[in-house]
Amino acid sequence: MDAELPFTLDEMQLADIPHVMAIERRVFPMTWSSGIYQRELTSNPWSHYRVLRSTQEGLPPILAVGGIWLVDKSAHIATIATHPDYMGRQLGGYLLLHLLVLAHNLGCTEASLEVRASNTRAQALYRKYGFVEVGRRRRYYSDNREDALIMTRPSLDLDSLREELAIVEKALLALWRPEEQRGQRSEERKNKRRKRADKHPTMPPPKP
Repeated sequence: MDAELPFTLDEMQLADIPHVMAIERRVFPMTWSSGIYQRELTSNPWSHYRVLRSTQEGLPPILAVGGIWLVDKSAHIATIATHPDYMGRQLGGYLLLHLLVLAHNLGCTEASLEVRASNTRAQALYRKYGFVEVGRRRRYYSDNREDALIMTRPSLDLDSLREELAIVEKALLALWRPEEQRGQRSEERKNKRRKRADKHPTMPPPKP
């Protein structure tokens, strides 16, 4: 799948921290420091971070980042963010589902997260992929004392995750297929329409 797209799913590396922080500064009101990320990547055995790393010239080095913390049999979504210039192109859902598959493979049976009460866009993404609201943390965010919604996905059934991934991957191919391939397919569709028109020519209107 990755070979057909201009990015790959990869483990986050220390060298990725500046690119990840650049995304977070544009997406989140509050961001982690580079030191926090360094500790997460080198000293926390319960954390796992993934990035969508671009492989095509002209794209940002990192298109999306996400991570989980393992808490007993639950995976807590520690962070997930998409480069703001590439939102709405299925990257968040693709990365989220891969994080959930990773959690399943690491022995988790459910996933949880906190999200700002005002962040309806993120909430819609989480609900789309099986998360439900189960609680609220009052005045959770220190910058503006905003509430956090607690959301969980109660099952990480692998077959369901694979089915969801297949749908997202199909959408990704349509959105991220190279321009020349999209042009070729468009031309193929035009040729098919011409052939159908040749077989069934449109009759001219009757003369008055």
